[in-house]
Amino acid sequence: MDSSMIRLSTPFTHNRNCHLFANPKLNPHFASFSFRPQSRKNYSNSDAKEFDELAYEAERLRLDAKARESMAQTSQRMAETTAGEEDDPRAWKWVIRKRVWDLMEAQNIAQNPRPVHHRIPNFVGASAAAKKLSELEAFVMAKCVKVNPDSPQKQVRFLTLSDGKKLLTPQPRLRTGFFSILESSMLTASTINEACTSVGVAKYGRPIGLDEKIKVDVIVIGSVAVDPKTGARLGKGEGFAELEYGMLRYMGAIDDSTPVVTSVHDCQLVDEIPVEKLLVHDVPVDIICTPTQVIFTNTAISKPQGIYWDKLSPEKLGQIRILRELKSRIERETGQSLPCGPSERLPPTAQRRRRRS
Repeated sequence: MDSSMIRLSTPFTHNRNCHLFANPKLNPHFASFSFRPQSRKNYSNSDAKEFDELAYEAERLRLDAKARESMAQTSQRMAETTAGEEDDPRAWKWVIRKRVWDLMEAQNIAQNPRPVHHRIPNFVGASAAAKKLSELEAFVMAKCVKVNPDSPQKQVRFLTLSDGKKLLTPQPRLRTGFFSILESSMLTASTINEACTSVGVAKYGRPIGLDEKIKVDVIVIGSVAVDPKTGARLGKGEGFAELEYGMLRYMGAIDDSTPVVTSVHDCQLVDEIPVEKLLVHDVPVDIICTPTQVIFTNTAISKPQGIYWDKLSPEKLGQIRILRELKSRIERETGQSLPCGPSERLPPTAQRRRRRS
């Protein structure tokens, strides 16, 4: 992520068994409470007949177009920077992204939706990469898999459901909701394919709140570029994957040992992501699946520990209702204000430490 939720000096985590976290007098930034997002009646499975697919998809596409336009403007500003990359720590990321996107379009590796610029790119061979991913021991043994909602991971979502596992999927950009859980028992042979789409997740999935007791066994994350030697990863530049990861840490659904897997085309493998320039919220990957190979990165990059409120910009917070509600609820419970990050400013890169093998 590049624009808002960056390095956290004080990660927001949650431990239901720790009395310190449950006592706001001892630690006002941590609180134990039951939190549920406001009901989204039309999007629940029990009210599927009320679900307005056309309206939902129209709003999703509108938000998607608006977000991609914003990212395109950011990318253009980076390209026009006259003082060099060092003036903005984000510039080098956009250089790599653009090169990958351009290559995929030029060599016709890209699949719809096109152009792939400012997206997690759908690629030729995505189904083959998904098959390799489904054969991983971690996936085979998993009971619940979190999969991003992007097009190249649609087959991963299908294989998760068809194998009888729970599928945890976020609503796109977290702007139309939060996470939804889908299970094969909630679907039929005629609806399972639709359930793997963004509309289907909202239509058939069960929305959950931050107090949901859930254990995620594998995280599947989309990427624009990834370094097979270090596990360093670049997304499309909005940072929602990092926010999703942080909220799962808050919920106690994952920890450092939860494997993070990405599926990409071989052309998305790069060797130019400098680990020392990564921010502490950047999520590294443990396993990479391409149409031709499986790579275990043995990453030594530390994984994020939670939500970094003191670096979450007002602009990003304003985009995501679930975060605003959570922040307001914590502040009401504790009687103290949570920190807020600078407006559209990127702080210095984090000092990355290498984990000992």
